Amino acid sequence: MRTPFLPVPDPVAFTVFGLDIMWYAIMITTGIVLGTALAYVRAHRYGIDPENVLDIILYCVPASIVGGRIYYVIFEWDRYKNDLPQILNIRGGGMAIHGCLIAALGLGAYIVRRWKQKPLDWFDLFAPGLALGQAIGRWGNYFNSEAHGGPTDLPWAIYADGEFVHPTFLYESIWCLLLCCALLLYEKKHGRSRFSGQLICLYAFFYSLERFFVEGLRTDSLWIGSIRQAQLISVFFMVAAAVCYFLLRKRAAKAAEETEESVFGATYTDDVSEDKAEPEEDEEKKDSEDVSGGQP
Repeated sequence: MRTPFLPVPDPVAFTVFGLDIMWYAIMITTGIVLGTALAYVRAHRYGIDPENVLDIILYCVPASIVGGRIYYVIFEWDRYKNDLPQILNIRGGGMAIHGCLIAALGLGAYIVRRWKQKPLDWFDLFAPGLALGQAIGRWGNYFNSEAHGGPTDLPWAIYADGEFVHPTFLYESIWCLLLCCALLLYEKKHGRSRFSGQLICLYAFFYSLERFFVEGLRTDSLWIGSIRQAQLISVFFMVAAAVCYFLLRKRAAKAAEETEESVFGATYTDDVSEDKAEPEEDEEKKDSEDVSGGQP
């Protein structure tokens, strides 16, 4: 028999008091921890208190789990409508990354606004960590033998469901890791994002670009009629990210230009005032000399 690129995994990592601890949970948790750590050590670049990073994670992680589950259930409603308690059985599988992101970013923006800080700066801070977390978390799909592609003869095929298939989890993991590195290298070169919202726009565009193509290989897609919903929302996010990128860049450039004009305008006004003051002082001095010269 042909040897798969990766061995067929056991989804159970170990058992504690009769409770199976799944590799999926370990991979997801590891991704969250490392993504948070990455944001924590970079927070100073955005003028953000690192301790606040930990505070917001305590709210956004549970929200992402709820959002990811709700998103999945909506598109798989026929599977749960006759067995509603199963909606709460997240150990049985069924999470959608887009739902996780929407819930986490939405709640995060609300909290940050309450703190009177800029949500876009926070999004830029977390963008590389999101990509890193996904790169690690996707390996949970490998251990569950899920989220794979259709049959293939490629040498890096894995064995699942009785056949050799595309390791789509691996494609996305590699892409997200490269995306994380690219965002960090850009940030290292410029000190931080050049304008608020830049990194999150780049993340949203390039992750969605990858997801659009990889989703076409998967066999477990969620559907809207005859359209894969992940591909549809990926197109939406690509367009939205591109539009937001150029609008935010234009706004930042305009603000910088107005600031520059204000500074140089004020300097010019001060110089003119000083120039006008000098002749007046000279005239006063001349008048004083004329008066003094007329006395006996």
